[in-house]
Amino acid sequence: MWYGPLVKLRPLRWYDRIKTGQSPEDDALLQLTREIAVRLDSRFWYRQIVWGRFVRGGVGWMITMPVISREFWLGPLGIPLAELMVPEYLKGKLSLDEWRILIEMHLLRLKAFNSGRMSRLLGVMALMILGAFGALLIVFYIFVGRPWGPILVFPAWGVPILLSLLWVRRSLRAWEFELDGNAASQFGTEQVTQVLEKMQGLNPRATLSSLADRFSVFWTPSIGKRMDELRDKRFVGPPRPSRMPKIGFRGRAIIIVLGVAIFWGSGVVAGNLYGRGQETVACLTNTCAALVIIAAVGYWSAILGGLSMIPVVLRRVRHARRKKKYQV
Repeated sequence: MWYGPLVKLRPLRWYDRIKTGQSPEDDALLQLTREIAVRLDSRFWYRQIVWGRFVRGGVGWMITMPVISREFWLGPLGIPLAELMVPEYLKGKLSLDEWRILIEMHLLRLKAFNSGRMSRLLGVMALMILGAFGALLIVFYIFVGRPWGPILVFPAWGVPILLSLLWVRRSLRAWEFELDGNAASQFGTEQVTQVLEKMQGLNPRATLSSLADRFSVFWTPSIGKRMDELRDKRFVGPPRPSRMPKIGFRGRAIIIVLGVAIFWGSGVVAGNLYGRGQETVACLTNTCAALVIIAAVGYWSAILGGLSMIPVVLRRVRHARRKKKYQV
């Protein structure tokens, strides 16, 4: 049977499994991955190490491949199983300490990409592009007029699109340096630099032999650039403190109680002052309007405080289920 050009088609997935058997270090790598995943609060429980040939790269030279199971459909409450896909060219080339650094860098990036920061970055980029389109449309309509105004908007729109893409590229590259700095703060700059230098010699994509590899380096820094930034130690050190204070479970509960008390108290005060047996009251004074605003603030404080407690509760339930199910 003749398949013609179908033989040259590449598989529509990010990896290929190499069926060459397991490595003697699989058990040690699996135990190491589970320890790091628990410490970094990963939502996956790794069940095995799989060696393969990657078609289109990965996250930190590895791929976490979720396994479809009942836990996968439980959402935030579930602890889905996953397989750690490791490239074949690393088999037997790294020590256990080097594997620890490499796996930690992979899980740090995986956690960072799923933290919502990437969504916020892409959302800001979309707002910049759409806002620039609206502003240009208004400006060209006022100063150029029809029919050329709407037509000239699209060539001029390419400038803000290019600027937003360059801003995203700069943010992604700084993010990579920041994650390397976090790993260097824990394992040491010299150790992380040695691992990156070793990966530069082992990774076949480090030579930038294809157009896809050159395009990837445009968005993410090369290994050499990452080593230079580590030696400069601009991103090495303790993480920057957040500008927004962290509110724990107890603080959120206090906010809910205060919101309910403010809402209920303002209603009681308004009823005593303006109700007096009436079913409906027309708010005509500044005092009444102030009580309405205070009640609205208390109402939405309680609502938002309750919504903010949902991920905290789900995280604690997931930790309890993991501890009970896998004895960690």
